[in-house]
Order: sequence, then C-alpha cells, then structure tokens
Amino acid sequence: MDRRIPIFKSWVPGWAIKIILFSLILPTLVLFFLPFANINAAAGYYGSEPADIQFTVALFYAGYIAFYSLERRFFNFLAAKEYFVMFTMLELLTTLICYLTNDLYLLFPIRFLQGMLFSSTVNLSLSLMFTRLHSERAREISFSVFFGMLICIVPFTNLVTADLIDSYNFNLVYKGALFSYLPCLCLIMLCMNNIRLNVRFHLYKLDWQSFVFWSAMLILLGYITIYGQEYYWLEDSRILYSAVAIVVSTLIYIVRQSVLKRPYLNLEIFRFRNFKFAAFLILILYICRFAANITNSFFANVLKLDPIHISYVNTINLLGLILGIIISCVMILQKKSIRFIWFPGFILLLAFHMMMYFLFATEANENNFYAPLFMQGLGVGMIMVPTIVYAISAVPVAIGPSATSMCSTMGYVGFCISAALINFCELYEKSRHYNAFQDHLTKIDQFAVHVLSLRSNNLLSKGLSLKQSAKGASKQLISAINQQIQIRFAMDYYELMSIMLVITLLLIALFPYLNRTAAYLRSRRLAPA
Repeated sequence: MDRRIPIFKSWVPGWAIKIILFSLILPTLVLFFLPFANINAAAGYYGSEPADIQFTVALFYAGYIAFYSLERRFFNFLAAKEYFVMFTMLELLTTLICYLTNDLYLLFPIRFLQGMLFSSTVNLSLSLMFTRLHSERAREISFSVFFGMLICIVPFTNLVTADLIDSYNFNLVYKGALFSYLPCLCLIMLCMNNIRLNVRFHLYKLDWQSFVFWSAMLILLGYITIYGQEYYWLEDSRILYSAVAIVVSTLIYIVRQSVLKRPYLNLEIFRFRNFKFAAFLILILYICRFAANITNSFFANVLKLDPIHISYVNTINLLGLILGIIISCVMILQKKSIRFIWFPGFILLLAFHMMMYFLFATEANENNFYAPLFMQGLGVGMIMVPTIVYAISAVPVAIGPSATSMCSTMGYVGFCISAALINFCELYEKSRHYNAFQDHLTKIDQFAVHVLSLRSNNLLSKGLSLKQSAKGASKQLISAINQQIQIRFAMDYYELMSIMLVITLLLIALFPYLNRTAAYLRSRRLAPA
C-alpha cells in the first residue's frame, strides 16, 4: 500500500482518522464477548444452557480466526470505502438478527458470520492505520492499543452492559450495538475517499477448501471442549465423531498446506523455536486468563454479589490491564529483554492465584479482592502484547501474517482448553468434596446435629413453626455445604493453575535463547491485507 494515496479527505486531521479507525473496531469488539456479560441472563433469554452461550463465543472466535487469511482477497477486490461500508452494513444486519431472534440455532451461524466480519474490520483498520505510521515506535504503540482493547473488552463489556441487562431483556444490548455502528458508518461515508489501495484482483481461485477445513477444525474443537463433559466425552457418539472429524480434517489440512504454492497458513512458522515458545506462552496465558471466570462465579454464588456489583469490582482488573499494557509498551520501545517482561508478568499471575486460594471464604469484603484482581490485570497486560510481538518478530517478514494468525489460534485453543478444564474439574472436584461432606454429615454426627439445632432455634425465634424451622434449618445447611463445595473446587483449580505457572516460570528462566532477545516489529504489514 502506498502511504501517499489519500485514503481520507484532506481536511480530516490525523488524530480524527485514528479515532475513526478505532471506533470501527470497538462495537465489534463488544460483540465478541457480549454473551459473557451475563451468561445466565443470556441462557434464560434463549432458553438454553450456559454451555450453549459459551459455544456462541467460541463460534465468533472461530469465525475470526478462520476468515483471517482469506479476507485479504476481498480487500484486494474492493475499494477501501466500499469495503468498509459493505462489511459495516453486514455487521448491522447480523446484529439486527441477533436482536430480533431468540432461536439458538439461528444464533449459532450468525455468531460465526459476525466473527468473519470482525476479522475483516480489524484487518482493514489495522492495515489503514499502519500505512499512516511511519516509525517503528508508532506502529508498536498502535499494535499495543489494538491488542490492549482486545484483552480489556471482557471487563469493559461487563461494566457498560450490567445495568442494561439487569433492567431489560438480554437482547437489548444488541440494540445498543446497532446504534453504536451508525456514527462509524456516517463518518466513513463523510471522511473517506472512494479510492483503491491495490490493483484489483477478481475473486477467482479462492482457497475456500482450506477455509472450510480450518473452520471445521476450530468449530469442532470448541464443540468438543465445551460440550464434552456434559456428554461424557468419547462415550457419546457426537463427541466421538467430532474427534474423528478433527483428526481427519487436520491431516488433510496439513497435507494441503504443504503442497500449495501460496498456503492458507504457512507452516514454515513452526521451524522457528522462538515462535513456538511464544505460541506456547500465549496458550498458557489464555488458560490462566479465563480462570478468572471462577472468581466471578465465586462472587455470584458464594458472596451473592449481583452482576452490577461484580462489574464494579472488576473495574480494578480493568485498570490493571490498562497499566500493564502501558508498561509492556514502554518496555518494548526500550528494547528490553523479553525475559524481563515475561518474568514479572507471570509472577503477578502466580501471586493472583495464590492470594485467591487463601481469600476464598464464605464471607469476605469486596475490598479484600482489589489487590489480587489488579495484579491479575497487570500481569495479563504485561504479557499479552510483548508475546505476540515477539512471536511475529521471530519469523521472516513474509510469513508474519501467518504468525499473527497462529497467535490468535493459540488464544482460541487456550480458551477452549480452559472451558474443558473448568467443566471437568468442576464436576470431578465438586463430586469428590460432596462425597467427603456426605460421609460426615449424618444424624449421629454431633457437630451436624448441633449446627442444625442452632439454625432451627434461630428460625423458631423468628416466628416459624417447629416443622417449618426444621425444614428451613436443613435447607440452610445444604446451602452452606454447596457454598463450601464451590469454594473447595475454586481452591483446587487455582492450585492447579499455580503449579502450571511455576513450571512456566522455570521454563522462562531456563530457556537459553531468551538472554538477549527483544521483541520488536520489523513489518508494517501484520494483517493479511
């Protein structure tokens, strides 16, 4: 792309152009994890299970990654303004369908399509932005801002939608997203010139076969990891056939990429050990990042905080993310060794999990959790952007887009593994602790009888009859046991995460190729377009 091409009209200032480009990304970013804003409200609106809502997020994620490499052909076919207008109109249409429907099986394909449209918007916005940034310093700042927005979007979405979801039906948030697209569309129509950045290539010889195989692999991975525990894994034919389909699709995809002259995803990136190590760390980061959902479940089920107050508490986490992104950006610009960025970041994540392990209790004040939530945000913010920049800088410039795509894929795999681990551990650990409580809570257990007597007397003193107070005391005891089971599960899972982080820190400390390695951007073309 030529920087001298007047993409925007001459009277539009540079700062306004940057705002327009980022404002295009923001509404679609909000749609990304929107079902997680209140997963129970979403499940209630669609008449589904929480796992179905998780799967809608996985479909959006899969659509984003699968279409990432194919999108550049559409970019070359259309002029920039036409491209933006067309895809923004499609985003408006899909968001309108999400607002009007409560049919889950219609929502599934629409969410995948929204992921594809998100990929187009992000790639074009980044491409146009990078053409305006002439220095490596400016490009790294811009890159940090984009990926910073991506990791901040979950607590941000929860914060801005909590009151809305609490007062209205869940689908109203899609109505808000509809109106947020309109200013962006008007600004594009007003400020952009109708020019073409590249020679027009017609849409023939599209590698749609690779797109189909890649999409199938990603969707089936999400399906298996999210629904596997519910269907007893390979004992269910749906999970078994899905696993077989993934293996077959993967083999066909690898063979196909090996023989193509222009591969959909260049597998040469796996020849570089620094890239493989960075991809591994992204996987670990995403597994740990989504473990924070257990903390939110603890707030809701044990401390009985409503979604609005949970979003307020997570504002501290959002502040930590922003500060971590700023610190990591400064360290990248100063060409600090990547080891000195990763080490404090993962130590902060380890400290978060260890602190939360001791803070889980049936009663607690909100301010007890401010420090660990801030540390978790700070750690994720420090690790995310430098790791992606490091992975891209570890491969030749020509295959940088494939490295970016694979980094996103590793994030998706981390999201899926996290969902599978939480589902498996929740069932296994809760059952184990429930059986342990059941062994002790009997009619001959003096402590259990004493607790029931205290609770029954308390209810009697408040005016309940003897029969009602006995039933009420039993229900209170069962509720207390369920809270303890939830706490023990959370402690066990965070203990597992802590062990994983200790091993990761040892690998970072011992990996010999990180001594004088810095993360920096060599390419101005990180998006496929």
